[in-house]
Amino acid sequence: QVPLVESGGGLVQPGGSLRLSCAASGFTFSMYAMQWYRQAPGKEREWVATISKAGMGTNYATSMRGRFTISRDNAKNTVYLQMNSLEPEDTAAYYCHCPIPNYWGQGTQVTVSS
Repeated sequence: QVPLVESGGGLVQPGGSLRLSCAASGFTFSMYAMQWYRQAPGKEREWVATISKAGMGTNYATSMRGRFTISRDNAKNTVYLQMNSLEPEDTAAYYCHCPIPNYWGQGTQVTVSS
């Protein structure tokens, strides 16, 4: 059973929006902070955002702050990433991550292009 499964990626025009979801299973989701990362072709994987286990605390990478919003629904074992004002530079595979016990999802591709 894959502990983290992302969905919601796709092709969007510049300035558009997407909402990514990451469904968790097989562990007590509400006990752990969750994160989103992304990796563009030929680049290192970079941290996007973190949300605390209860959802009360969030942090964002500088370039995403004000455009991206991380949230979670512990009743649904799901973490979300709302992405607005998307730019071509946001094109990447997006991954959710549970830092403890270091689970990664398989990723969902986001392509921003006209």
